[in-house]
Amino acid sequence: MPSGCFLPLPIPFRETPGADTPDRLSGDQPRTHEHRMNTDQTKQRTALITGITGQDGSYLAEFLLAKDYQVHGLIRRSSTFNTRRIDHIYEDIHERGRHLTLHYADITDANSLACLIRAIEPDEVYNLAAQSHVRVSFDMPIFTAETAAMGALKLLEAVREYEKNQGKRVRYYQASSSEMYGKVRETPQSEETPFHPRSPYGCAKVFAHWATVNYRESYDMHCSCGILFNHESPRRGETFVTRKITRAACRIKLGLQDKLYLGNLDAQRDWGFAGDYVEAMWLMLQQEQPDDYVIATGQSTSVRDFLQRVFSSLDLDPDQHVVIDPRYYRPAEVDLLLGDPSRAKEHLGWTPKVDLDGLVRMMVDSDMELARREETLRKAGHALRGGA
Repeated sequence: MPSGCFLPLPIPFRETPGADTPDRLSGDQPRTHEHRMNTDQTKQRTALITGITGQDGSYLAEFLLAKDYQVHGLIRRSSTFNTRRIDHIYEDIHERGRHLTLHYADITDANSLACLIRAIEPDEVYNLAAQSHVRVSFDMPIFTAETAAMGALKLLEAVREYEKNQGKRVRYYQASSSEMYGKVRETPQSEETPFHPRSPYGCAKVFAHWATVNYRESYDMHCSCGILFNHESPRRGETFVTRKITRAACRIKLGLQDKLYLGNLDAQRDWGFAGDYVEAMWLMLQQEQPDDYVIATGQSTSVRDFLQRVFSSLDLDPDQHVVIDPRYYRPAEVDLLLGDPSRAKEHLGWTPKVDLDGLVRMMVDSDMELARREETLRKAGHALRGGA
């Protein structure tokens, strides 16, 4: 390991909440597609994931581990643990033959990124790190740009320098976003649809997307962008609208809260399951030639309809519990996002397996288990936080 680089990160084991069990990748094993490979199939490959502790990072880590990768994850230093989504796959640094290693670094710190790339010598790099909450990006635009835009540029530069100095070709994945389309010019949106972002997050993602394309064209790097439309799961953060709805509905069902406060119910999104979408990320890096791909279901649903599906599954009436709070409206709304995944289907052989009803069931089942735990604690006399 080069001097000045980071040692593997020891994280004490914590029992993983049982609510993580319903949200494993759809099916017991990842699907396999016939695809073109440039890499040596007999050599164990090494991947670096930024944002490994997030929803997508945890699913991607599971997916790559199932394919016998050596997986390295970048995490930020914190005085509290933020590894809940990957506790069930974490391996202590003292274990022999471990396949998952975590490292302290930060997507905004160019030196730590360059040092980490040199130390790990990855075959594949997946850049998933960002401040990814669209509404929050209006409150924290500079931080959002530093992580989602400049962070991507710093990582691209670290990979480029490593390739130039070591003579090793690295395959790079950039997490682009349907929020780049913003005020859409056409429906459905494809890889050729012009971007018109409507949030600081969308603007930052446009910069990162075009920076990745520029590095591909300027330096002949194997860089691909996945323009992922909304993808959800039981591991989604509780402030994102789909998880906010399923979490609150289950608590309301058990009498743990009464009201759910939401913003724009008329926004329409193309929602899929995050566990399906990480396979598409991997497939992009298995192609001989890099390219950009829309990853979506091809079906759009309003927030109102998603809300109705969740509440109906629990025999609840949303009109009795949902309150519209203007503070959750965005300064500039994105009314409709609907992706055209034809290129991914044709070139990658990728199609989603979990439909919207399956996604709703998965998330409701998981959040109902969490709500029942809260109910048990309350009955035992423990004080619980309020929910909204």
